[in-house]
Amino acid sequence: MQGCTVCESDNWMTLTMPAVADNLGLARVTVAAFAAAGADFTLEEVEEIKVVVSEGVSNVVLHAYPEVQGQVTISARLLDGVLTVTVADEGRGIEDVQSARQASYTTRKDRMGLGFSFMESFTDGLVVDSAPGEGTEVTMTKAPSAATGNGKESPGD
Repeated sequence: MQGCTVCESDNWMTLTMPAVADNLGLARVTVAAFAAAGADFTLEEVEEIKVVVSEGVSNVVLHAYPEVQGQVTISARLLDGVLTVTVADEGRGIEDVQSARQASYTTRKDRMGLGFSFMESFTDGLVVDSAPGEGTEVTMTKAPSAATGNGKESPGD
C-alpha cells in the first residue's frame, strides 16, 4: 500500500489528562493494553512497558509543574510491530538533560533519581527533548523480543 498514511500495520492512540498521581495507573494500563493488543510482546515486556510509562508520567507529575497543575499527553504508536511511546508536558522543562539522565540524579531529596535509568534499561531507545520553560518530550521505542530475535519466548509459545 504505497503512500498510505495509516496502513494495517500502523495504529496509534493519544491520551491527555491532568498531571496528577491518581492518573498513573490509567496511563500504565492504557498503553500496556494498546501494546499487547497490537504486537507480540511477552508478559515480561508488557510489564516493562508499564514501568516506562509510569516513570515518564511520574516525572511529569513530580517535576514539570511545581506551582500549578498542568497536563500530560501520552502518545503511543505501533508501526510494523514496534511500539513508540511519547510522554509530553508543557511544564518547566529540564535545565540539564545530560545530568538528569544520570543514575541517582534528582532535584528532589525524597526521590532516588532512577526514572530515566529504568526507562533506558526497559526500552530499545530513549530520546529526551527539553528546554527550560518549554516543557519536555520523552520518546521511547520498544520492539517485541520475537521481532528482535533475542530468544525470549512469547506467551503463546
